[in-house]
Amino acid sequence: MAYVCLTHPGEALELFRTMRGVDLGVAKTIHCFIEKSGVEVDAFVSSTLINTYRECGSLTDAYRFFQETAMKNTVVLNTLIHQSLEHNNLDLGKQLFDSMPERDVASWNSMIRGFANVGQYKEALALFHDMEISVFRPNTLTLLSTLSACASHGALEARAWIHSYVNNNDLNQDGSLDSSLIDMYSKCGDIAKAIQIFEESPRRDLFTWTLIICDLAMHGFPGRSYNGRSAQRLCSCWIDRTRAKVFPVNGEGFRVGSEIEHYGCMVDLLSRMGCLKEAYDLIMGMPMEGNEIIWGSFLSACRVYNNVELGEVAARRLLELDPRDPWGRVMLSNIYAEEAKYDRSMGLRKEIKEKGLKKSPGCSSIEVNGSVHGFLVEDNSHPCYNEINSMLEKIEKLMN
Repeated sequence: MAYVCLTHPGEALELFRTMRGVDLGVAKTIHCFIEKSGVEVDAFVSSTLINTYRECGSLTDAYRFFQETAMKNTVVLNTLIHQSLEHNNLDLGKQLFDSMPERDVASWNSMIRGFANVGQYKEALALFHDMEISVFRPNTLTLLSTLSACASHGALEARAWIHSYVNNNDLNQDGSLDSSLIDMYSKCGDIAKAIQIFEESPRRDLFTWTLIICDLAMHGFPGRSYNGRSAQRLCSCWIDRTRAKVFPVNGEGFRVGSEIEHYGCMVDLLSRMGCLKEAYDLIMGMPMEGNEIIWGSFLSACRVYNNVELGEVAARRLLELDPRDPWGRVMLSNIYAEEAKYDRSMGLRKEIKEKGLKKSPGCSSIEVNGSVHGFLVEDNSHPCYNEINSMLEKIEKLMN
């Protein structure tokens, strides 16, 4: 309490925040002591106290303090907005943002990132447009969140406009946005543009290489060539280089420091390339048990490459992990059907029906005049459902 007694509440709070095992009771005690001491609570103290309450897991106390304090400038508001979004309380963050008498770039960035993080990509893009016509100029951090929202939303028209904005305003001179641009174009279906950006990028680090290899695999390039180069060879060379970094070995030859996520990435890449035996060996050699993500990725590849034997192994492991999830049975049934093993395929379908298992509905999206429309299986909630269904019937008649 020496800092507080010497009327240095900011230093006291900073020292407290560096302590391990932040305790809400102690935070309230220091807060109370500061108020009773009569020292001035400026923007720094207010922001630090809000952050402290958040680190204690209490957004409620942070907001209560904000309502009681007279210090409500842009810095304090930005801090509370950020903490609200960290707690996924988008409503409170939006309420605070709308009430701000003065905003800055950090205010806009927090809200755009907040919308993007909770999957409200359309709102994130709309907010970016609002910021662009305001007095504030978007910066690199703004574009990172906006490009991510554009990629996840699949907004085809927005991608070109945002890329043009980046180029026209010299926001990517150092190549820091290249990975986000590659990701955006790949997810929007333009793998050729993604490759072009990768080839022109001055910053080809491990993350960028990982991203383009995954994109190539996702778009079906591992067995083909692009611009005279074999994507298969590119993948193979990259895997050899990356394996040493992802799976380092100690002096005794054992792999150390690798988490299940690292193994999952490598299994996914090997599986997409068709190296199923190598992927399976890697799974079986992991120091931990494979989870649903790893076995699911492997099973998907078994279907693509029609490997019944390994597909049965993967489906059996998925069934052990979650007996109520029908996805593994559905995938294995499809593998059997493609190999003309119809008795086994129908047997699995019958089992799914008898046990009342239901698969989560798939979703597709399409962009029309700048708006993205989503469609679920057996979903009739779209406002133009009748017109769409009528048109599909007409197309079906013409095709027959």
